Amino acid sequence: MGDRKHDNFDEFAQDYDDVHAKTLNISGADRNYFSEYKIAEIARHELSSSPISVLDFGCGDGNSVKYMEEYFPSALLYGTDVSSLSINEAREKNIRNARFFNYNGISLPFEEESFDVVFTSMVFHHINFSLHKKVLSEIFRVLKPGGRFYIFEHNPLNPMTQKIVRECAFDHDAVLLPHRYTEKLLVDRGFRLAEVRFTLFFPRHGVFRWLFPTERYLEKFPFGAQYYFRSVKPSVI
Repeated sequence: MGDRKHDNFDEFAQDYDDVHAKTLNISGADRNYFSEYKIAEIARHELSSSPISVLDFGCGDGNSVKYMEEYFPSALLYGTDVSSLSINEAREKNIRNARFFNYNGISLPFEEESFDVVFTSMVFHHINFSLHKKVLSEIFRVLKPGGRFYIFEHNPLNPMTQKIVRECAFDHDAVLLPHRYTEKLLVDRGFRLAEVRFTLFFPRHGVFRWLFPTERYLEKFPFGAQYYFRSVKPSVI
């Protein structure tokens, strides 16, 4: 991995949708579908009417934050990213109750215990593994005691995921995280694991639609295209 630290998406900030569309065509769904499904998953665990503070770590151009606004209309929303051009794109979306901040890749620009929820989607495989503990320590720092951390990642055990990542222009340097690695990372940092769920077992083409409801029964099988952990910062450390 050499000197790679955080992959910077400045070169894709203004045409991210076009690049993503070419890659996701095989999956049967577009970027908006995948952004919304993750927020819908979080909404399974959080009260939608609660006035919580939420941080999207590695928010890119804010595509997920616009769905946070829809699913959590009472929440205060924040996003941060190392790509300053992506942050500019996010700000131009004019999402109500959302503020976006540049991240220097070292220290998050927020006070300790600022957030009830931190969410990150497909970010850690763009960060050098040697930095994972430091990054996670910063996320732990800005979470309130009892705060929840949701981390979504590609599942390297899924062959379709491997193909999509291999062919994606901005994933050329990506190194996928096995779910066992992510689990150990969270536990070592001090998070209390609530659960891991595997998702997206079938392509999103219409012919497979009748199978989608069965995915709820497959969540513990480690073969879905993606997975996520819901973990909690203990109230007493």
